[in-house]
Amino acid sequence: MLDNISLRVKPGKTLALIGPSGCGKSTLLRIVMGLIFPDSGKVQVGETEMSSETKLKLRHNMGYVIQKGGLFPHLTARENCSLAAKYLGWSEPGITARITELAELTKITLSQMDKLPSKLSGGQQQRIGLIRALMLDPEVILLDEPLGSIDPLVRHDLQTDLKRIFDTLKKTVLLVTHDLSEAAYLGDQIALMKDGEIEQLGDIHSFIQEPRSEFVTQFVTAHRSLIGKAGT
Repeated sequence: MLDNISLRVKPGKTLALIGPSGCGKSTLLRIVMGLIFPDSGKVQVGETEMSSETKLKLRHNMGYVIQKGGLFPHLTARENCSLAAKYLGWSEPGITARITELAELTKITLSQMDKLPSKLSGGQQQRIGLIRALMLDPEVILLDEPLGSIDPLVRHDLQTDLKRIFDTLKKTVLLVTHDLSEAAYLGDQIALMKDGEIEQLGDIHSFIQEPRSEFVTQFVTAHRSLIGKAGT
């Protein structure tokens, strides 16, 4: 259950949601996406408030990436990425051009785009999931622990590429992760959640140097490798 949550992500910035399992991170992301409607309060994207009437329009302006890519197993990577564009009536040349552009951006070869997900590595599937999320050129990107199941070495490369893509495209990003170092690397701000509430909001330096509660201190201490980076 979420309680008294108030967050604003500035255009072109990345906010990382972090916290222990069950604290409400993914639920909050689903509310932003319009998959769940809150009992009170509102979600607003730009000047438009999320409602049953506006949710489809707003979703077309959001890209959504989940753990393990969430690709349809019976469709090729190209078919997965073009579903929404075809539904909206894009031309085949327009779809091809967009996929070619995004494949280059995400370091996927065009031959990999014609493979089924089962023929791709976990890291490649996540890159395809990102292409699908970016296909309609949305203003907002939502990522729900997109690298949680990836091998550490591959995860490092994907983190580097995500950072580059965020910086290049200037999208507004809401990222859910359980890894504080990942949140610090990718996020302009971090929101630490506990029991459905925001425990602290700020950059990594404020978490290390000015923790607002014992819980924040314990959470940061559990990620000891970050403590020495407070002054960097």
